[in-house]
Amino acid sequence: MTGFGDDPFVTAVKPLVDAMGGEMMPPDQAGTDDVVLAWEGEDVVAVRLPQLADSLDHILLALERKQGRPLSELDRKAKQEVVRILEARGAFSVRHGVETVAGALGVSRFTVYNYLNRENAAKGE
Repeated sequence: MTGFGDDPFVTAVKPLVDAMGGEMMPPDQAGTDDVVLAWEGEDVVAVRLPQLADSLDHILLALERKQGRPLSELDRKAKQEVVRILEARGAFSVRHGVETVAGALGVSRFTVYNYLNRENAAKGE
């Protein structure tokens, strides 16, 4: 049998786990809240999912990497798009989500709420 890190299944799911901000470990180290993934009837890897607040930080960092610069340096239109993406991903259901996003964008909470209200008005909600 191959080592844990060499397993092709582990290699295949790693980008997804990384994108979620999760942590992979051997199945025998799984805790009660971890998700054990099996392949062909054999437990291959356990995944520890991040806490919601950690997920928001991870999403913000991923958006920053995608933009190629700090989110605070984006223009208003790009910041509005970031808020739209974050809202679609549930970022504002996290406690202090608005404050965290405002800090990352370098704007006030009021501005983030304005962006959200503008987006919801555009949807006709």
